[in-house]
Amino acid sequence: MKTGIIDVGGGMRDIYGSGILDRCLKMGIKFDYGIGVSAGAANITSYKSGQYRRNIPFYTDYSYRPEYMSFRNLLLKGSFIDLDYVYGVLSVKGGENPLDFEAMKASPMKFVIVATDAVTGKAKYFTMDDMKQDDYGPIKCSSCVPIVNRPYRFNGRLYFDGGLSNPIPIRKAFEEEKCDKCVLILTRPRDYLRTSDKDKRRALLLKRKYPGSAKRLERRAALYNKQLDLARKYEDEGRLLILAPESIEGMGMLKKNKAGSMKLYKMGWSDAKAIKQWLI
Repeated sequence: MKTGIIDVGGGMRDIYGSGILDRCLKMGIKFDYGIGVSAGAANITSYKSGQYRRNIPFYTDYSYRPEYMSFRNLLLKGSFIDLDYVYGVLSVKGGENPLDFEAMKASPMKFVIVATDAVTGKAKYFTMDDMKQDDYGPIKCSSCVPIVNRPYRFNGRLYFDGGLSNPIPIRKAFEEEKCDKCVLILTRPRDYLRTSDKDKRRALLLKRKYPGSAKRLERRAALYNKQLDLARKYEDEGRLLILAPESIEGMGMLKKNKAGSMKLYKMGWSDAKAIKQWLI
């Protein structure tokens, strides 16, 4: 049986997913395939490398530093989130919280990172072949939130957050990768449906320079809701386990709240107990 884990990201809310993946490490649960979007990709890197609780300080500590996310960054660098600080300075060998790249590379789990080509709006799927020690460009591409960040340049192309083009990539997991069972990590309550009003207004800011991404942003809500319907279909068939927080504890994509963050982490830790029995 081929098993997979899908983490859809969600910025600061995805400490919930970090709690789930940490408990998977503790329980010794190993997946054959992992696909991550934005913060979900970052969560899965630490799971793949076996680094228990490594991601917590990115949500509860480092995010409060102006070097990480701040209006100063926006003024000086054109991006609210300094992805080179997060996945460069902090995460490189010798950094404050290095990613164990050798362990991640040695793990047999296939790992896919979803990003969006900023110009065309098409999904781009990176793998471990696109990364090397201290060069985590694909994670930066996948985590590059439009409007608050300039697109991230990698290998000659510009990229935005993977959530624009494939917010819940379950079709790729089941149909392309032929997974038999998957765990889906959402970072909103399971009955949450996206609306498009804000996205359509934000898309106007992208339309001139990045028309492909602007179209994706305009249609993101409809795609998310359609993919959620598909997830429920797979769930009814017994092929998908959906894990979602009952409450987001007032957290948003860029909202920082240590108490709320730790509540979400503990919620994820608690919800993960269902995985082991379900995979049998």
